[in-house]
Amino acid sequence: MAVKVAGRAASRSHDQPPGPATAPDLIQLLTPEGERTYHPDYPLELTTEEVKSLYRDLVLVRRIDFEAIALQRQGELGIWASLLGQEAAQVGSGRALGPRDMAFPTYREHGVAWCRGLDPARLLELFRGVSHGGWDPREHNFHLYTIVIGAQTLHATGYAMGIQRDGALGEDGEAVIVYFGDGATSQGDVNEAFIWASVTNAPIVFFCQNNQWAISEPLDRQSRIPLYHRARGFGFPGLRVDGNDVFACLAVTRKAMQAAREGQGPTLIEAYTYRMGAHTTTDDPTRYRLSAELESWKLKDPIERVKQYLIRSGLARDDFFAAVTAEADEVGTRVRTACLEMPDPDPLAIFDHVYAEPNAPLERERAQLAAYLSSFADEEPAPAGPEARP
Repeated sequence: MAVKVAGRAASRSHDQPPGPATAPDLIQLLTPEGERTYHPDYPLELTTEEVKSLYRDLVLVRRIDFEAIALQRQGELGIWASLLGQEAAQVGSGRALGPRDMAFPTYREHGVAWCRGLDPARLLELFRGVSHGGWDPREHNFHLYTIVIGAQTLHATGYAMGIQRDGALGEDGEAVIVYFGDGATSQGDVNEAFIWASVTNAPIVFFCQNNQWAISEPLDRQSRIPLYHRARGFGFPGLRVDGNDVFACLAVTRKAMQAAREGQGPTLIEAYTYRMGAHTTTDDPTRYRLSAELESWKLKDPIERVKQYLIRSGLARDDFFAAVTAEADEVGTRVRTACLEMPDPDPLAIFDHVYAEPNAPLERERAQLAAYLSSFADEEPAPAGPEARP
């Protein structure tokens, strides 16, 4: 039987406390201890199955992330950008999107990709170097990963302006969400995107995952004010949500996206979270941050708080959690197998998608590489036995 678990319609007494249990500028609907809170501006009603589905998303996304880290450590991926600790921000916002909405990610939005139905193996193709990150953005309304910090905010704003000009707004229309980190807010591209979105009233949500560290630079080296306050200077709303609370991220993003579709313009959401792992697998966070800081954020783990809520509310039993764990293992195995079975690309394929049409300089470069590669064909293989030693 479905159980409503939010807002004024909640059927359990602990789902509707007298008021917010956190700082007034932080929107939170689920405490780190798994207790349901209420926010008057963001009522949220979820069935039992919807809560379980969110928990499943969080667990599976983390398992995919762990598998990818292991693959990189074993030399099967060139690099990996972990989302550890940011699952709630990504799953909550990802599940708030409508089928026609377009998402513009950085290189870390594996959870959003999962919510948009993208096969995790397609993500690994990019980090393994066997494709250019080649999936069709229109197939899942999920754009290609962007490596250049902040550049995707301009791409997204331009796309949102196109939605306006196509007349695709309205209650059931389209809107755009673009993801970036706290460090990207120091980039010119992001601030230019804010200006364009504001003056054109573009239907876009800027979703900043403030994970406290721009690689090795702490937040206080990026801004002297909370990041969401910056929106005020550009003329549109900004707010801060508990980025480790999947319920709050879902409710806040859903409302902001609907406002964008209805022509109310842009919103900046600062998801206040924490990067539990390294910036990428080439990074060593122990060189610049204290272990005590990491330990304090472990107490706010986004998966554990949903699990505690399910247990406290009597909405799930041990067999459910065991089934999700087993499914996570299956997904991890499938991802690993898909990665190891990826065929090596044709070296000349690197030229195939550089330009829309062939051109002479590109063809010369292709011919030069082909000639270089063919020069190895006539070489005799080097001896492998004792005779190979001088």
